Formats: sequence, C-alpha cells, structure tokens
Amino acid sequence: MSDQKNGSDTRERILDVAERLFMENGYEATSMRTITSAAEVNLAAVNYHFGSKEALLREVFRRRLAWLNHERLQALDKLEEQAAGAPLKPSQILEAFFGTLLRMGENPALGGMVFLRLLGRTLTEPAEFIRTFFAGEYAEVIDRYKLALFSALPDVPKAEIVWRLHFMLGAMSYAIAGTDVLQVVTGCEVGDLAGEEVTDETDDTVLARRLAQRLMPFLLGGLRAPLPQFDDVQRIKKEPLPKTARDTREKTPDQDPRP
Repeated sequence: MSDQKNGSDTRERILDVAERLFMENGYEATSMRTITSAAEVNLAAVNYHFGSKEALLREVFRRRLAWLNHERLQALDKLEEQAAGAPLKPSQILEAFFGTLLRMGENPALGGMVFLRLLGRTLTEPAEFIRTFFAGEYAEVIDRYKLALFSALPDVPKAEIVWRLHFMLGAMSYAIAGTDVLQVVTGCEVGDLAGEEVTDETDDTVLARRLAQRLMPFLLGGLRAPLPQFDDVQRIKKEPLPKTARDTREKTPDQDPRP
C-alpha cells in the first residue's frame, strides 16, 4: 500500500513540476533533465510513469482537461434543463464555457494560474502532436457549445458564429498566456496601467478574478457585434475539372460511373 502511495506521490510531483516548467520555459525549451532535477526524481521514474516527454505533456493537460470538460458539459446540461427547451442566452453559454475555465485560475488544486498560463502558451504555439491531442479532448464539448450558440443566435449565420467562437478562443488563449506582449508594447506593467498594485506576491485568485471581470464582457461584446457587411463578395464560378484519360475513356455498360 505504501509503495502504491509513494508511486502516486511521485507521479503527481512530476506532473506538478512539469506543468510549472512547461509554463515558464515552453515545451521545446524544457528538457527531461530539468524536470527530473526539479522534481528530485531520476529519469527512470519519468519513463516508468509517462514514457516520453510528449506523453508527459499530454498527461499534464489530461488531468486538468478531464475536470474542465466534465464541468463545462455539466454546466450546459443544467442550463438546458432549466430552460426546458427554450434557447439559452448567449451570456449564459459564454459563462459556462469560458467562465468555468477562468475559475480554474482561482483554485490551486486545479492548477490555478500556472495551468491557465500553460494552456494559453501552448494554444498559441502548439506542437503538431498537442494540436491533435486538443482536438480529441475538446471535440464533444465544442460540438455541444456550438449547437447551443446556433440555437441562441438563430439570426446569425452559422459560419459567422464559428468565426466568432474562433476569435473568442484566440482572445482567451492570449489573455491567459500572460501579459508579456502587452508589457513589451506599453513599456510598463499592466497593473500600473490600471492603477492597480500587482506584484509577484499578488494572490493568483485576485489575478484570475480580475482577468475574468475584464475578459468576459469583451467576449460577449464580440459575440454580439453587428454582422459584417462585405462589399467585395463575388460569385465564384466553379471551373470544370480537366478530364483525365481515365475520365474520357469509354465506359462499358456494366461499369459503375461513381468514383
């Protein structure tokens, strides 16, 4: 029993350390040696529990995203049950989807701001293997929330809703990744711009709450923005595909013309 507990503790310690180091340095710049040194374990322990650095990063995300996906689906189920078949309000949908994520930043047990920054950083510069991983992890949740938005905004073309969801996901990714770019552009700390006292000791709960209070109205405003009026739309005529020798050869009556 104690061996199992020790193994579990070691696994969680490796995940916690990897989560922080991947957030601070990025996936590519974080070596397995750096992780093992900070976690005070040998490489054999990491290989035993995870097998590779790619698998380790996937597991760092899986342990957080499992909770997040469950909570998002549960929140949507509850809202739809209360609505009794009526369309939800767009603000309710965004709160259930984006608000649930932002609240993770207030809870260190769920990764806190360390996980949010890691998620944002990874979404803005994803490796191919993690892009595929995210697609699989998010598929059911994204499909459910897209349908909810389609129902809530029946007068908005579905393609436009998908574009706006894309923009909102991008805004969220950059917002939770950190404020490095904003600091480079402005030359000062974000807290200084807002007249707030933000230091390295500022509690993550405060930072997460302030981020939510700024970001959620912005996302809702973007979703509700007037539809674009394109003045350069032209009807695109489909040019016939060139026939190939295979297409032009005479077909016998018993040939199936379908590809």
